[in-house]
Amino acid sequence: MTERTDSNTLKFRKKKIDLDWGKSTKEDDISPDHVAGANVLVLHPHLKKRLSNSGLSRPSHKTATSALRSPEARLEEAVGLCEALDLHVVHAVLLQLSKLVPATYMGQGKLDEMAALIAADDIELVIFDCELTPGQQRNIERILKVKVIDRTGLILEIFGERAQTKEGVLQVELAHLTYQKSRLVRSWTHLERQRGGFGFMGGPGESQIESDRRMISDRIGRIGRQLEEVSRTRKLHRAGRQKQKFPVVAMVGYTNAGKSTLFNYLTGASVMAEDLLFATLDPTMREIDLPNDKKAILSDTVGFISQLPTQLVAAFQATLEEVVEADLILHVRDISHPDTEAQREDVMTILHSLGLEEGPECAIHEVWSKIDLLSTEQRATVENLAALKGNVSLLSAITGEGCEEFRIKLNDLLASGAITLKIAYKHQQGAEMAWMYKNGEVIAREDGETETILTVRVDQKLLGRIEKDTRLVGRVIET
Repeated sequence: MTERTDSNTLKFRKKKIDLDWGKSTKEDDISPDHVAGANVLVLHPHLKKRLSNSGLSRPSHKTATSALRSPEARLEEAVGLCEALDLHVVHAVLLQLSKLVPATYMGQGKLDEMAALIAADDIELVIFDCELTPGQQRNIERILKVKVIDRTGLILEIFGERAQTKEGVLQVELAHLTYQKSRLVRSWTHLERQRGGFGFMGGPGESQIESDRRMISDRIGRIGRQLEEVSRTRKLHRAGRQKQKFPVVAMVGYTNAGKSTLFNYLTGASVMAEDLLFATLDPTMREIDLPNDKKAILSDTVGFISQLPTQLVAAFQATLEEVVEADLILHVRDISHPDTEAQREDVMTILHSLGLEEGPECAIHEVWSKIDLLSTEQRATVENLAALKGNVSLLSAITGEGCEEFRIKLNDLLASGAITLKIAYKHQQGAEMAWMYKNGEVIAREDGETETILTVRVDQKLLGRIEKDTRLVGRVIET
């Protein structure tokens, strides 16, 4: 295989990424132009299970969640991530390791095998479905003579491709810079050269790597300040929605679980919805009609994934605030996926990292989607599980099965913390009665000779307003 050369970038469809693995000594080499369609080798290294005295493996705390998935399933997901970038996966290989090598993650024998595959099929990019340290990435690149990206880098590239709004681009750039800052290692001689010092006295100056780190830190600071403005703007928008008394429902779930398809069905929107990992990135909010002429705001957030880079969770803090502040969280699950339980654990782990614990103050309702993909036997099992769990809705946004029932259920869920009042209005209190129709949920109405009695359902926020200002309504006769 031809060694790669002086070009230090690989071009994606919309942007470039650093190809920081050194320069070739040959002058006639040609560097790869585009990664979209490039030949890729995907590797999923995993340790052999060690048996304890009881005969059972002992997963560590960090691997307890990932242990729910098989290595084959994890490799398949890594291939799906590559397809999201239009990469041509030539080989997808499971690597069973007896131990981890600090310098190169795997032993020399495995690296030699991979080098042979690279040479035989003109591989341009190697993707490790694991987290590599900067030193490990550099050492592997030197041995294999091709660009190497780990799982974190791959996910960051997908987010970089999919970001459309200014906010999304800023958040992805912040995550990229935070990741790249740790990848500036002293491997190129030009990074070690000193530049002129500052100030009147001059001095030894700073090396190129120190200059690069300083520039990255400055850029991170500028983006952070811009995202603070975004956060303040979102708070103003939330305050406006609170004045309108529209409850906010946030949809979360594993990537490709069917959130956007359900979002489009319920709201009539046209958010991109494809059978693709991270098909949508930028959050979208739309009004949704509920029974009894009620309305709510439905928020479609970015999909989660196992081992979601911490840089992304931190960068998307402003976006994820919509989930934290929501009145109800819908956890959409692809119930037809063989790893649906593992995906649930991954999503719940991220929600816990945001400080959300399922309970009275945090309402989380599970939506089991894609039931149209289940066989008859699987469907019977799933329906029994849903009946036992209780707090579950079954539906298919493709066929529409269960969606209208879910709309009614959603209305009941938003009213679960509400109380029922009977309020008497004199006939001249038409304005007060209209206010209640607008802000509460009128269940029944009785028209008498001297007054009208409304049976209404109000949430705690509306009840607080009524208690503070009794002039807003008529005479409360029963609670």
